[in-house]
Amino acid sequence: MSEVKDTIMNGKAVLGIEFGSTRIKAVLIGEDNAPIASGAHDWENRLEDGIWTYTLEDIWGGLQDSYTKMAEDVKAKYGAEITNLAAIGFSAMMHGYMVFDKSGELLVPFRTWRNTITEQASEQLTELFAYHIPQRWSIAHLDQAILNGEAHTSKIDYLVTLAGYIHWQLTGKKVLGVGEASGMFPIDIKTKDYNQRMAEQFDARIADKGFSWKLRDIMPKVLVAGEDAGSLTEEGAKKLDVSGKLQAGIPVCPPEGDAGTGMAATNSVAVRTGNVSAGTSVFGMVVMEKELSKVYEEIDLVTTPTGNLVGMVHCNNCTSDLNAWVNLFKEFAESFGMTVDMNQLFGTLYNKALEGDKDCGGLLAYNYFSGEHVTNFEAGRPLFVRKPDSSFNLANFMRVHLMASLSVLKTGLNLMLKEEGVKVDKMLGHGGLFKTKGVGQSILAAAIDAPVFVMETAGEGGAWGIALLASYMVHKAEGESLDDYLNNKVFAGQEGTRMDPDPADVKGFDEFLAVYTAGLPIERAAVDSLK
Repeated sequence: MSEVKDTIMNGKAVLGIEFGSTRIKAVLIGEDNAPIASGAHDWENRLEDGIWTYTLEDIWGGLQDSYTKMAEDVKAKYGAEITNLAAIGFSAMMHGYMVFDKSGELLVPFRTWRNTITEQASEQLTELFAYHIPQRWSIAHLDQAILNGEAHTSKIDYLVTLAGYIHWQLTGKKVLGVGEASGMFPIDIKTKDYNQRMAEQFDARIADKGFSWKLRDIMPKVLVAGEDAGSLTEEGAKKLDVSGKLQAGIPVCPPEGDAGTGMAATNSVAVRTGNVSAGTSVFGMVVMEKELSKVYEEIDLVTTPTGNLVGMVHCNNCTSDLNAWVNLFKEFAESFGMTVDMNQLFGTLYNKALEGDKDCGGLLAYNYFSGEHVTNFEAGRPLFVRKPDSSFNLANFMRVHLMASLSVLKTGLNLMLKEEGVKVDKMLGHGGLFKTKGVGQSILAAAIDAPVFVMETAGEGGAWGIALLASYMVHKAEGESLDDYLNNKVFAGQEGTRMDPDPADVKGFDEFLAVYTAGLPIERAAVDSLK
């Protein structure tokens, strides 16, 4: 405790703050990179005039509240006050659209990643660049606003994401970490900068509009992890810490997105590593050795915080349907007067799945609470179906819902791992699906046919990840890569629990996926029939 107090009092702690979609979290770490205090602020996006947004008041009130709560945690635990820090990092959910005029005024309300209003731009830019441009990317929002003839587009002086906006306001620097920038516009992995050919193609596409700006004029400068991204200004210090105790001049690392901070927090930034985050939704990322041979609508291309290319498959649905069934079993047990411990219930039911047939015994389930772009569904209907001669028992019932929760992810990852031959030596699982030891882990190992690791620290999340990136900037040795820093200074001796794929499980999942794919018309009928 006294050592931690000295670290805080001497200004040697590092702070990371991440803006998630429902929570803003501040995590303070010590000189050993372990968390020592935290604070959080819950917030919700609003649907205003058909746009999912957060107001500037939401943003600044949430930032200040999360910082204040972290400072209160420090005071309560260590009897210390924060006046200085070794470094700070800011992170946020990626993508979206924030545009400002020359006087720094926001031109239209912040359009978040959640908006699906850019289909026309997304399709046309994908064709123009021969590179997949998802709807949520900043360039798709900009292009759609131009296609819509929105008056504000002629006045744009700066286009940035939420993380970049926070950084700019607190440091005065218009910069962005390369991982976050890769969700604004395609990155050339050789130059670690925006793709110049595509930027010129975009400028040519909008030349007839007569705008005073070119695309690169209005975009933030791209930096890689470890580079100097400025420091906290006097005004920035007051905006962050309303008590006025925090000093200016603290170094701030390049702002990153939640994909990059997730990679840092799970030690999966090296080539041929990946991570799967599985909760309400699920996404899988693999750091690739080379470009894909063609464009896949199912695969988004982003980068690590160091600029290595990452293939990402994002699916809207994962555990919601599974949780609903577990809650039904809870209700059943309570009807008999039993007291139900949810951790025990999840553990018992998940472990039961390991007793099931490898291919789920002919049972079939779709976990679509909402649509899934990978399988071309604009809406979802959770569905369970079986044949009269299927092996219908509890083990197979739990197994089919666990496998269904990863089947869309497997469909997308198969394109990378099987069709493109992308190599992955190590995949790290984190999120609610992996809480029951060994179950979600074995299902994922079967899905991807690669070793899956689960680490205790994986639950620390993106705020810890951006704190690690800030720590790397100020503590790295000469020439020390981010991969080496994480391996040696953060995760040394913490490889986690390894599980190799069981060949019988792999074969069973492949057989199940064939049935799952053939059965998609059943889900289509449910969506079309149940309005």
